[in-house]
Amino acid sequence: MTNRKSVAVVGGGAAGLMAAGAAAHAGAEVTLIERNARPARKVLITGKGRCNVTNDCSDIRALVEAVPANGRFLYSAFSAFMPADTVDFFERAGVPLKTERGGRIFPQSDKSADIAQALERCALSAGVRMVRGRVTELLLREGRAAGVRTEEGRTFSADAVIIATGGLSYPRTGSTGDGYRLAQAAGHTIVPTHPALSALNVHEGWCSDLQGLSLRNSALKVEDTQNRRMIYTDFGEMLFTHFGVSGPMVLSASSQMRQMEKGRYRLHIDLKPALDAEQLDRRILRDFEQSANRNFINALDGLLPKKLVPVMVRLSGIPASQKVNAVTRAQRRALGALLKDLTLTVTGFRPIEEAIVTAGGVNTKEIDPKTMCSRLVPGLYFAGEVMDVDAYTGGYNLQIAFSTGRLAGLSAARQEENR
Repeated sequence: MTNRKSVAVVGGGAAGLMAAGAAAHAGAEVTLIERNARPARKVLITGKGRCNVTNDCSDIRALVEAVPANGRFLYSAFSAFMPADTVDFFERAGVPLKTERGGRIFPQSDKSADIAQALERCALSAGVRMVRGRVTELLLREGRAAGVRTEEGRTFSADAVIIATGGLSYPRTGSTGDGYRLAQAAGHTIVPTHPALSALNVHEGWCSDLQGLSLRNSALKVEDTQNRRMIYTDFGEMLFTHFGVSGPMVLSASSQMRQMEKGRYRLHIDLKPALDAEQLDRRILRDFEQSANRNFINALDGLLPKKLVPVMVRLSGIPASQKVNAVTRAQRRALGALLKDLTLTVTGFRPIEEAIVTAGGVNTKEIDPKTMCSRLVPGLYFAGEVMDVDAYTGGYNLQIAFSTGRLAGLSAARQEENR
């Protein structure tokens, strides 16, 4: 065992645990340093506590396309560990999974703790040594990674170091940017960070009147007003909040807003995507014929959720007390246009502490995609959200953690580097 490699993994989240387990299985002596009392704290809160562990996506091209930031960088990592491999990993670890709408895969128990415990159990059973501490310094010897030092002054020597500290979102889970500081001190460039998979603040004050209203089967388009083009389209669910909008469609849309400026992006919501303008007009006309003698505000229950009716009446410009039989063709058409294009003006992301993931991070141009090894510092590897990669909602970000973590762990154990 004299040639056994030693690996220090910084961070015990999804990527770090997968990296540590993979390195240990490959024969390395692995120490994982985690600042929290227990690892995988962020895993515990993902998917509202249910943990959307991956996505049922078998096409690597579609997988890469689900990563708007540097998707092609992940081609090798994804190729070596696809979603099907993730499913197999957890089911072998005793966690049966299920697939829901949009290909989202969850534990059958709907308990994220099952995923977190499986990751920890697999790492420990492979022989990983877990230590509590906050790493504040990367140790270098003759230009290569040689270990780490914690703020308590403990030193852990190693043949390779894997940084898997996450980003800046949900800092209470331990993601406070430590990995960026370690990488920067080693000479790496940090791409400026901002929220990804973030809820959005909007200008329109009427959103607060709709707080808690969830729309299903709606369509969303995002317009970049500076370029005058639509940069994102989606169909599914969204949620109105006191500050603006959230929900799966909005979170994924936020990943396309790379140059956030107040007012630059507009959201166009189609409340009736299954109907074109003429079909919708005929539908409205039928509803109006059945409510001819009612006030306008009382004639929309069949078209809209109850909470949305007063807001749409105000936005339509049609007096709430106007009799339906007095609504003109032009007014009816304007109402239809509003239903097909309810517009919101984005003023910014919610704070990065509230974002699901962090965009930006260690520049992927400085990392070998085939090994996850630094191109600048031999023996230094990266995994997960600390790198400048982020994906749409739907399990893709955890898949990034698992794929890059496994590749980094195997590469570090075998000392596969960029040469």
